[in-house]
Amino acid sequence: MASRRPDSFDGLGYRGRDDPLYGASYPVRSAGAPAELQHHHWVTTPPDIPGSRNLHHGERTPQSDEPLGEHGAPAAGWDAPQPGVPPVEQLNRFAGFGIGLVSLFTENVLAHPCIVLRRQCQVNYHGRCYHLTPFSAVAVMYVITKAQGPKALWKGMGSTFIVHGITLGAEGIISEFTPLPRELPHRWSWKQLAGHLLLKGLTAVVALPFYCSSLIETVQSEIVRDDSSSGLLDCVREGMARLLGVGAPHSRRLLPLSALLLPAALHAVLRYAIAASVQRAVLWLHQRSKKQRVDPSNPLDSYFPELAAAWAGSLVADVMVFPLETALHRLSLQGTRTIIDATDGVVAAGNGGSPLVLPVNTQYDGFSECLHAIRRKEGMAGFYRGFGALVAQYALHGALLAAARTLLRLLLLDAKHS
Repeated sequence: MASRRPDSFDGLGYRGRDDPLYGASYPVRSAGAPAELQHHHWVTTPPDIPGSRNLHHGERTPQSDEPLGEHGAPAAGWDAPQPGVPPVEQLNRFAGFGIGLVSLFTENVLAHPCIVLRRQCQVNYHGRCYHLTPFSAVAVMYVITKAQGPKALWKGMGSTFIVHGITLGAEGIISEFTPLPRELPHRWSWKQLAGHLLLKGLTAVVALPFYCSSLIETVQSEIVRDDSSSGLLDCVREGMARLLGVGAPHSRRLLPLSALLLPAALHAVLRYAIAASVQRAVLWLHQRSKKQRVDPSNPLDSYFPELAAAWAGSLVADVMVFPLETALHRLSLQGTRTIIDATDGVVAAGNGGSPLVLPVNTQYDGFSECLHAIRRKEGMAGFYRGFGALVAQYALHGALLAAARTLLRLLLLDAKHS
């Protein structure tokens, strides 16, 4: 795998996905190598999963114009698997790869029920319980799952992946045709920082119609959902329909997308800036403490800090922008005739019935009026409806990340002593 550039930083620690050769294989040839070896030596760049490494400190990927070593082998510094490499080193690489997979799977799949409940609580201004703790949030998730089946909390997961893809594609296209930098160098200027944050805001604006469609899919109750007419690309179709103002008629309370541009861009820029700053601070503190105490018996120290820093950055960012996210979700859902599950469904399910459903009938005039209305009618706690689901989401992510690290560490130590 190609090493990450030490002079660049994208804020979240993930690099390489914008490389045109990402995931590709290409031959490496040398003028001094035999002809039969020129057709059998390949350099492969697998997907760059966070925490995965194929290079040790101080090593780099050889380029196509570099000479090969003896018998057609790569020159010194190339960490290609060879018969003489100890099994511990091979297991060390797979350990980083595996722990990165666990992090991605937990963040994007296992945590989705928490995201669904959090969004339903944020837009349910009727709810008597705000679910500020994870205990009440988990109880409601259990009741909804028992009444409607496990599918009730996994709805809209496909559309969230589509929105992520649209966001990455829009960011790449905008950065290619504009001078806005997609990554910040290690020594950046204020002009570069402003352009980088502007790129993040423009990307959020482009993805806004599809984000609104994905939001509807994640909060729409399964009781009123028509599975026969729903498909994977409904998010794209509904997003284009809202952008062009066509399709099924909506309520007159539906806000135009122009009224959502400011909160959407502000939410994206603030969340990215906070997450990147916290992640960089955590990595700096880890590197500073590593100079004083190095544990050579723990090979996962080279993988885990980056994932832990990304986890901490996302947690702090989501907590700080939670009130802004609540207002954005209410404005995005207003006038769409969406029916959601009542987050107080515990009462109804106590007699064996199904959780109740409620319509979303908000009447906000704009972003500022929404903020004032929430504070006036629901108090400051109204901005944090569903906060317990966010706590449960990051607790699950952190617990599985720590468990995977512990398990892989034990495997590495056993392989080292065997």
